[in-house]
Amino acid sequence: MYVLKATGEKEPFSEKKLQFSIQRAGIPENIQNLALDHIKTKLYDNIPTSKIYHHISEFLDKSSQPFNRTKYRLKHAIMEFGPTGYPFEDYVAEILKSEGYKTDVRQILNGKCVKHEIDIVAQKNNIKSIIECKFHNSVGIHTQVHVSLYTKARFDDLKDIYHFNDAWLVTNTRITNDALDYAICNNMKVISWNYPANEGLRDLIEKSRLHPITVLTTLSQNQKQQLLDNHIVLCKNVSQSLNLLNLTEDKKQSVLEEAKFVCA
Repeated sequence: MYVLKATGEKEPFSEKKLQFSIQRAGIPENIQNLALDHIKTKLYDNIPTSKIYHHISEFLDKSSQPFNRTKYRLKHAIMEFGPTGYPFEDYVAEILKSEGYKTDVRQILNGKCVKHEIDIVAQKNNIKSIIECKFHNSVGIHTQVHVSLYTKARFDDLKDIYHFNDAWLVTNTRITNDALDYAICNNMKVISWNYPANEGLRDLIEKSRLHPITVLTTLSQNQKQQLLDNHIVLCKNVSQSLNLLNLTEDKKQSVLEEAKFVCA
């Protein structure tokens, strides 16, 4: 039995891999097993991974703890940060703050040759870094080598003037081998969805427990966008932000209950 990935590649279906993805989302063990049994009834050869995700989400939504679905949709929630990508920059900055960094977003800096808009300038322990945040709103899109190339070029044009020590590339999907090889060759730090091992973006989110506001299913897409437009990107801050939305008291309570379950 094969599954079809978003990139068009095929790989053998792995029950162990699927179980791990459900487990790390914090789904209770008894519901994990029921979800796996449900998926097995839906499998067919070359089933798209998006279909598997849909079937699991649908099952969790009907389970005894429907907010478990919210926990499972982390990757897709990050992709709702679009279309501009600015919320992703704000979100990465919040994660870095939780790691002890001082951050400034969207800085316009004059280089030796031209001006540059730097997504994040981060500083910790006298190490000053420029950070390029590459946002994609589809799981099948990988960050290409040209992103590593222009990030290095910006660093070279700015480093002597602003005393930068290194450059980072952070993306919410995966990175191609060429892009990664070039970055490593030039001493750039790379953080993608699952790289480096145990220190990728997903690991940092789970470690910091800084779930995005977009993970909430009790808010509409327009309501989430309104919060993002006001630079509110963290689920844990939703209670301080609901006054921006025209919600009934019952609706507010539903949002707060979901946020407490997932993001507290």
